[in-house]
Amino acid sequence: MNQKLPTVKNSTSVDPSAVDTQLKIASFNLFNYLEPPNAFYEFERIYSAAQWLKKQTWITDYLREYQPDIIGFQEVFSTESLKELVAAQGYDYFSVVAQPQVIDDFIYRSPVVAIASRYPIVDVDAVKPDLELAQTLGLTSDFSFSRKVIRATIDVPHIGNCDCYVVHFKSKRSMIEFDEKSQSLSPEKTIIESLKAQMAGGWGSTIQRGSEATLLMIDMIARREATGQPMILMGDFNNNLTDGVLSHLLINTLRFVSRIDRDTYLAKYCLNDAWDLFQKALTNEPNDTDEDGKNTESEATVAASLEAKLEVTLEVRQEIKLAEKRVRTPTHYFGASSSVLDYILLSCEFDASYHDSLYQVSDYDTYDRHLINPIFDRDGESTDHGIVLITLTLRA
Repeated sequence: MNQKLPTVKNSTSVDPSAVDTQLKIASFNLFNYLEPPNAFYEFERIYSAAQWLKKQTWITDYLREYQPDIIGFQEVFSTESLKELVAAQGYDYFSVVAQPQVIDDFIYRSPVVAIASRYPIVDVDAVKPDLELAQTLGLTSDFSFSRKVIRATIDVPHIGNCDCYVVHFKSKRSMIEFDEKSQSLSPEKTIIESLKAQMAGGWGSTIQRGSEATLLMIDMIARREATGQPMILMGDFNNNLTDGVLSHLLINTLRFVSRIDRDTYLAKYCLNDAWDLFQKALTNEPNDTDEDGKNTESEATVAASLEAKLEVTLEVRQEIKLAEKRVRTPTHYFGASSSVLDYILLSCEFDASYHDSLYQVSDYDTYDRHLINPIFDRDGESTDHGIVLITLTLRA
């Protein structure tokens, strides 16, 4: 079941030579995307025909409204169904590098990641961990990613071949399950054994997740050295980037290296959080534009005379808009807590402060209406994650 589906192309493909000044990238966790009558994880977890139609419609509506050019998907069971759905929306290129596991004929587990693109996918492969390095790190000789990682090389306008990686790192769910029903234990002993399993299993998941990120980054650096191609890493990281487990994905310093060498060479191999690049772009944006993006500098005199009559001035409205953009929206909620688990990381070609960059992050959106203000008829079969979408604009 691990055969690779071929890249799909039809006659409506996008001409990569077209003059496109913007590029939209999205990371989209589909949450148990499995066509009925198949079941996910347990035999009774099957979408009805109406539920499946609602889920398909919800995904389609998002794609039509936001129009991402490249999408990294997670939690995909029905790869063929997803391929057909995105093709109908103009995504002529689609790839996976694995298939989910099927047990008992119709029960599925171990969903996979996928990528869809309006631009040509010229090469695709599964990232393979360096097993010699894995053993050096104390891991097993047969270490593997919990979900195979896609590396798709896409012919992006103005840049050419760009390596796009789609990941779904190991979750925080304990790797050890304690089955209290199979043992005759006192209530206190049951609690003790459950606690031990949770602690050990949770740490095991953390080790796996951090190791996946490390071995992936090592492969990306080697690939970058060999090809020089720009890099985009997107997906469900199942972890906040700032808590230490995955922070090395954003490492941009190196001990005992001069600042000149660091600025000349190191930035080439480092990744940047798209959110940070967006904030950097906001800081450098001029404030003499109105809500429609039109320059108002020539109307300064008129604006000044009207300012006293306005309840909220243009400047205040701009500051409010900027403040809203500077607050990062969570992508996942669990009980009363929330966190950012879904990310898009970019190489220096998309960093406006880098001297040879071609694009900059001009917008960053987290779609979360279905999480914070759900309407059952609309959102009943959506997803439990926010959808991260970034807009890259060609620099003048």
